[in-house]
Amino acid sequence: MQPQDLMLMLFGTYALDQGVCLGAGGIIEALGRAGVSTHATRSTLSRMVGRELLHRRPVGRRMYFGLTERSAAILRDGRARIWQDGAVNDRWDGTWTLLSFSLPESMQRERHDLRSRLAWSGFGPVQGGLWIAPGRVDAAGIVASLGLAAHARVFHATTDSDISSLISDTYDLPELSGRYAGFLSRWDGSAAGDDPLAIRLRLTAEWLDAIRRDPRLPVEHLPADWPAARAQKVFRDLAEAYREPALTVADGLLDRLPLSSSG
Repeated sequence: MQPQDLMLMLFGTYALDQGVCLGAGGIIEALGRAGVSTHATRSTLSRMVGRELLHRRPVGRRMYFGLTERSAAILRDGRARIWQDGAVNDRWDGTWTLLSFSLPESMQRERHDLRSRLAWSGFGPVQGGLWIAPGRVDAAGIVASLGLAAHARVFHATTDSDISSLISDTYDLPELSGRYAGFLSRWDGSAAGDDPLAIRLRLTAEWLDAIRRDPRLPVEHLPADWPAARAQKVFRDLAEAYREPALTVADGLLDRLPLSSSG
């Protein structure tokens, strides 16, 4: 795990929507328990401030850090992915969202940004500039947020094609399956280490990494041995088991400053 991933998990668990900033000393100690050096933590904090993912709040000789609107939105989306959407799509309604786009060669950066956003939102490329995702996805919102609405068209439809073949041709199923297999190889059976805060930070960061590009394909059209359901059960069981022990450690480490007192 990269230090930024663990940092986001720390803030997402112990600061998001709680109206607080976290003190630098507690952040350093918390990430240190997860194997991140003091130097790496300080560098990560500086980079995240520079990228407008965190903001600084000096209070006397102490420095506090809080989430920005941008990072809070990212973390809320991740929280929904983890706890609401889940990794198993067993309620697919049979519809697809189709996005057709055409961008000139001079817009390579915009094309890269669009493809990245589409992949995050569950889309896969069928051919050329035609991408699909299961269910109803706000593709219009995606292209509008990137200023590309004039270059794209959005449709919702069903298909008469063989869905299992369509999925295997459009999505990299071995890569998706491998993410869950890798997660299970590290976490199924027992958690590594004896520090509950470090375990829960790594566990959640690794799980989000495993599901972040999962398009939540309809389970009835995936291979019978698809590992997502088992991996999700392992994650949720461990996350629940370590929730209170990790909170106890965090409460003893983290210096929380109410936002109303930070200015």
